[in-house]
Amino acid sequence: MHAIRQYEFGPPSTLRYEKLLDPNPGPGQLRVAVEAAGVHVIDTTIRRGVEGGPFPLPTLPMTPGREVAGVVDEVGPDVDRDWLGRRVVAHLGQVSGGYAELALAEAARAHDVSAALSAASAVAMIGTGRTAVGILDVAGLSGDDIVVVTAAAGGLGSLFVQEARALGATVVALAGGPDKVERARALDAQIAVDYRQPGWTDLVRDALVGRCPTVALDGVGGAAGRDAFELLGPGGRLVRFGWSSGAATEIGPDEFAARGVTDRAITGAQLIPRLAELEAAALDRAGSGAWQPLVQKFSLGAASDAHHAIETRATMGKVVLVP
Repeated sequence: MHAIRQYEFGPPSTLRYEKLLDPNPGPGQLRVAVEAAGVHVIDTTIRRGVEGGPFPLPTLPMTPGREVAGVVDEVGPDVDRDWLGRRVVAHLGQVSGGYAELALAEAARAHDVSAALSAASAVAMIGTGRTAVGILDVAGLSGDDIVVVTAAAGGLGSLFVQEARALGATVVALAGGPDKVERARALDAQIAVDYRQPGWTDLVRDALVGRCPTVALDGVGGAAGRDAFELLGPGGRLVRFGWSSGAATEIGPDEFAARGVTDRAITGAQLIPRLAELEAAALDRAGSGAWQPLVQKFSLGAASDAHHAIETRATMGKVVLVP
């Protein structure tokens, strides 16, 4: 099989496309002929060798990737052979190996994929989708809300826009660059602005005609997160789940109290006990057509290009590698 291998920590160029021996499934495992492998921003921090993330740094050499979808072509010695030939999607957890033509997954973590769902969309749901479900559960959106979504053309943000609009909420979509703004508008966001442009908050206030946002869903942090917070009216809630900008939004408890805004910070640790439930819920949403995940595809051999695109914020939706 072909796979991506990494022998040292560093820039995207450390990812090499090589030919390897086919892996053999062990006890409790399935072997998946990969049709789509997910790429996550966490993959880029691990590749650089950054300590302190949600996963420990791996022993090198290794094959990156923790999200795969495809067809089961072999099973471990103790696994029911009824799995053979089934389309599945699985999150590999702390075990890597997804950037490959063949990947090993625990049968206990695999979900069947409906015929209506593409492998790329299934991959988007098994990682990004499950996170979106967990965040939305905490956010508690309703049709009466005015929702600010940062990075609205991203994997998570695009799902938030779809969910909020389905509920009847007003959506203020923030995106970086004109192409991403247009993509957010295509998702039916009533207001879409480029948060990299000076004065964008005034554009939002003018468009809302005296109304104030009630919820901000922020995974960007930094200046964008601060501005989203300051748009909220009294009684609003800021839902924070990361800082893709590289800097957390610094807001003190006294500022929340002074503005009458609730801080709802979400971490991966809060979602871990519910992973199987969240994965199933996300797959159901996509399978029913309620969510149509945005996907940007790269060939498996172009994994380094995919990493570079993520790090330069040049992607829209979920990034997926296709063997």
